[in-house]
Amino acid sequence: MNISLVLQMAADTFPDRIALTHNGVHYSYGRLYASAQAAAARIVESGAAYVSYLGESSPATVVALFGAAMAGKPFAPLNYRLTVPETNRLIERLFPVFLITDLDKAASVPDGAARVLMTGPEFLAATASEEPGEWDAPQDEEGVAVQLFTSGTTGEPKAALLRHQNLLGYVLGTIDFASAEEDEATLVSVPPYHIAGISAILSSIYAMRRIVQLPQFTPAEWLKQCCDQSVTNAFVVPTMLTRIIAHIDETNEQPNLQALRALAFGGGKMPLPVVERALTLFPEVAFANAYGLTETSSTIALLGPEDHREAHNHPDPLVARRLDSVGKPLPTVEVEIRGEDGSVLGPNELGEVFVRGPQVSGEYQGRKLTDDDGWFPTRDSGFIDDHGFLFLAGRIDDVIVRGGENISPGEVEKVLRSHDGVEDVAVVGVPSVEWGETLAAAVVLKPAVTVTEQELQDLVRKQLRSSRVPEHIRFVDALPYNEMGKLLRRNVKAIFAD
Repeated sequence: MNISLVLQMAADTFPDRIALTHNGVHYSYGRLYASAQAAAARIVESGAAYVSYLGESSPATVVALFGAAMAGKPFAPLNYRLTVPETNRLIERLFPVFLITDLDKAASVPDGAARVLMTGPEFLAATASEEPGEWDAPQDEEGVAVQLFTSGTTGEPKAALLRHQNLLGYVLGTIDFASAEEDEATLVSVPPYHIAGISAILSSIYAMRRIVQLPQFTPAEWLKQCCDQSVTNAFVVPTMLTRIIAHIDETNEQPNLQALRALAFGGGKMPLPVVERALTLFPEVAFANAYGLTETSSTIALLGPEDHREAHNHPDPLVARRLDSVGKPLPTVEVEIRGEDGSVLGPNELGEVFVRGPQVSGEYQGRKLTDDDGWFPTRDSGFIDDHGFLFLAGRIDDVIVRGGENISPGEVEKVLRSHDGVEDVAVVGVPSVEWGETLAAAVVLKPAVTVTEQELQDLVRKQLRSSRVPEHIRFVDALPYNEMGKLLRRNVKAIFAD
């Protein structure tokens, strides 16, 4: 099968239903499918090996994704926030490429770098005006459907490969076809070069839930779109939800979100106080915490709405702590916790999270990380409790080794966040002559609050053993996050470089 099947089924079932809204313009499923067919013909005729998109979310993103699939070419969206040299190096890796860009990006692409170069409006106009005819998409489910470049925290970005069978394994295994009512709409505010942006398109179209695109996120615009478009479903990353709540609290206005039924979040660690505040602020909204990775085609574990409400303010601490978990693995995937020797660990034992299932790719260009049995090492540290809830302790690569003792930054950050005056915090390891590494904490305080280093160190000392007490504490205005809410720990370490 081919991921274009998702759009074909929707177009065959309800061709005139609105599939997407962008800047007030509506696109039906039938219109998108016809445009994707026309795009596929152009792509094949061009002789390009890849289809790439460089820009913010737009209808061109959707047409390019499905047009590439119908043409049997990988869709490789690029991060439009990269510098021009960084972008051009990636374009070189995709040559010969059929490249669609935002208007302001086209001029920065070197002559001859792309086999075909079109702006988004040109691409949409061309594919809308052409007669698509009949088009049979290749049915090679092992073909690469999407190629996503990692954030490249060290060295050049790696190209993660997601095959048709992986993406369809996720969509068909988690979504019921045409399950959405005609009045349902999902607000997509994550960028198209992230797996969350790709999975939002595929899952929304398969469910036949109208997509509302928000190219540039601000809390005010997010709330406005929710109201104006009667948004019923949305997905946000932690920094987005934090800013939305802060905006509501600062303006002291209760937005009209009567249509909003479900709000999912993921892409990074959500601070527990933010979740608790959101549950109080939106008592009628069904919350879901989704844990997934690029290499797993999106979500592999989910803390659902009922678990959120049950854990919120529950008197039993073992139940209440589930609010800090990522829920249980999806029925279509298997999750194991393994020790350093590769052995499978029991309940409540901390180790590395491994995952297996149809949606798991675990593959980069020229390198496959799954073992012979299909298990993928996530490089996330965590444990599964007695009731099957998965708790994450952070990235294994972020573990601080102090005097031979492994320390997870997350356990110290959780204690520091419990202080009423702390808004945000990041703990990292810094070089130490005595211990090899020692702990350092960058702390963001709430407005008009004064807290001393000693006060925070005493707080940690009371709740954790002495090796967990940060030796260095710096108060900063903000922590460095990328656009998807991922904490950039290497940048935090730079704070302590002097």
